[in-house]
Amino acid sequence: MAETKREIERKYDAPEEDFHLPDLHKVPGVAEVVDKGVVELDAVYYDTADRRLAAHRITLRRRTGGDDAGWHLKLPVAVGDDARDEVRAPLSDDVPRVLTGLVRSRVRDAELVPVVRLLSSRDVTHLTGADGTLLAEVCVDAVRAERIGGEGSTAWTEIEVELADGGDPAFLAKVDKRLRKAGVEPSASSSKLARALDETGAAPPPAAAAGDPVTAGDHVLARLRAQRDALVELDPAVRRDLPDAVHQMRVATRRLRSAFKTYKKILDPAATEAVGAELAWLGAELGIDRDREVLTERLTGRIDALPRTLLLGPVRGRLRIWAVARRLGSRRHTVAVLDGRRYLALLDALDALLADPPLKPAAGRPAAPLLAKAALKDHARLAARLEHARSLPPGTERDHALHQARKAAKRARYAGETAVPALGGKAGKFAKRVKKVQSLLGEHQDSVVAREALRDLAIQAHAAGETAFAWGLLYGQEQAAAADAQRELPAVWDRAAKPGLPAG
Repeated sequence: MAETKREIERKYDAPEEDFHLPDLHKVPGVAEVVDKGVVELDAVYYDTADRRLAAHRITLRRRTGGDDAGWHLKLPVAVGDDARDEVRAPLSDDVPRVLTGLVRSRVRDAELVPVVRLLSSRDVTHLTGADGTLLAEVCVDAVRAERIGGEGSTAWTEIEVELADGGDPAFLAKVDKRLRKAGVEPSASSSKLARALDETGAAPPPAAAAGDPVTAGDHVLARLRAQRDALVELDPAVRRDLPDAVHQMRVATRRLRSAFKTYKKILDPAATEAVGAELAWLGAELGIDRDREVLTERLTGRIDALPRTLLLGPVRGRLRIWAVARRLGSRRHTVAVLDGRRYLALLDALDALLADPPLKPAAGRPAAPLLAKAALKDHARLAARLEHARSLPPGTERDHALHQARKAAKRARYAGETAVPALGGKAGKFAKRVKKVQSLLGEHQDSVVAREALRDLAIQAHAAGETAFAWGLLYGQEQAAAADAQRELPAVWDRAAKPGLPAG
């Protein structure tokens, strides 16, 4: 069983080995400085032989000593350099399976082995407020690092200031000001592990710096690399069931597939077709969980907006039973997909494709005209699908045609996004206008899916002897929402009908 803690901390280099903290009573908001004594910590850090985790600021350790002995996996988060999510698992001899899953997209089939051992003598101080609430923990760590399986050791003293759970990050700035007045400087290393690897000669090789894209091929490959990286980075977030993670991972698969289709004159489709098909498979598998999430949120919102006098029967309970049953199945399915060999093979195939991209001669041409031409072609496809959909009478066939137009809008939008670095604001405006079309068509499609679910819920309610009144009412609201979207579509499309891009 794993638990997660958001860790927000700052690290500093002690100016001398026998450093002592300055008087922290002077930090605004601190009422008491409590000496908690010294603890001895013994941590062994694990990584692949080529340091894949360290290269991405991920740390995995087995630590004994202190009040949090066990396995700790630290993952970067987007909220700032001071924050990381620490996933903890109980002490065991081997790396817990729950943690190996969270690093699988990075590690793949490589073995996790011990690389560095850190022995720390930690002098702990608590900073508390006037009401006794813990504000932060300040530690002075005397560290000795030993490289495992090779020669090399190093030692240093550092200060670590960790914000208390639920604390205000601004408090760290107040402590920072006091420490700097005492001659303490922020650490040059992001973590103890990073410093240990650097100073024992076990650090991963520096990543090759990517130059600014110049040719059409450069721009397309930059887009593909960014979306490949997004897939890998979102994997642990999906496994942890973080908000919007499944959606963002699915978007990455779509952007990759769209690029393969849009830029056939730049990338050889014979080489990308198989990878594209596997991306379609992954997107569909992720869709099972994502579609459930979106649909449940939509129906819950509809129910919340109804007057209580119209909620006849156990409406919320019926939806909860329906949603939980779908959720349990979809979550298990999603994690099983990420644990499967087929998914890992897809990640490897993407890496191989980007390491040796199948570029066609046009890839070496100037970017702007080629990317503009590709975006215009996708825009023309969208226009044709919209014209076809609007020519059909209301009904299932028209709903399907509008859904196909939505897919074309996404592809055109992604082409505009890819062209922004080369074309600037014109491509950005193009992408935004097309996105509004996509959003409106998405609202229409969501109403179609919601009506199917509401009909299913009404049947279940009727079979259980419950009134189906509320479900019918909600069905009517969804019909009205679809009609509203179709009425708004002409005006939204009029603003997006002119691409505003230079002719390719």
